Amino acid sequence: MRPRRRSGFEPPRRPEPQTRINDAIRVPKVRLIGENGEQLGIKTTDDAREYAYGKNLDLVEVAAQADPPVARVMDYGKYRYELEQKAKLARKHQTQINVKEIKLRPKIGIHDYETKKGHVARFLNQRAKVKVTIMFRGREREHPDRGRDLLMRLADDVKEIGLIETQPLLEGRNMTMVLGPTKNAGAKRDAQAEDTLGSEEEIQGDGHREADAPVGEPESQPGAQVAEAEAGVQ
Repeated sequence: MRPRRRSGFEPPRRPEPQTRINDAIRVPKVRLIGENGEQLGIKTTDDAREYAYGKNLDLVEVAAQADPPVARVMDYGKYRYELEQKAKLARKHQTQINVKEIKLRPKIGIHDYETKKGHVARFLNQRAKVKVTIMFRGREREHPDRGRDLLMRLADDVKEIGLIETQPLLEGRNMTMVLGPTKNAGAKRDAQAEDTLGSEEEIQGDGHREADAPVGEPESQPGAQVAEAEAGVQ
């Protein structure tokens, strides 16, 4: 009988290979590469380690599968830092594509159409792609041209911020079209964000200053206020 599998049991994962450095390198010999990339030949691991320590650097195994393994003399801390910076830069420039979906009916009302169009414009301004789906029911399937006309109308209404990436395509009961953001998409939002940021910086800069008196209006004097009050009593 097969043993019953425990609830929530997960097979153990293989640990990711780690770079071995200095005393963690246990092989008897290595092919040594100097700090400037020069080939220093095959050395005993102890001699290679002493060579690296003599230069106040680390001995790092860079090709464990070679025979003998290849080890390089380097500043391992600096090496790891540079790798992390490269990975961070790669993630920063990586483009993440978001796809939103909007569903319409062929006989959609004007108010509902304007609402859906607003959603499409908002998604495009967020620089996301939009999949627009027309859902046909019953006899509506006999007039796919109505759905195509509706999709083309929508594409024309948002043409300043969206372009057609996938032409209207009928699949079963649905017709789909994909819109992608143009270079102008989100430009207005970015400009508004910059204006808001600039206003906040001005407020922060003037936070400890008193408000200036309006231009062209003289500041009222205490004596004038008393005279006006007495005139009002008479």
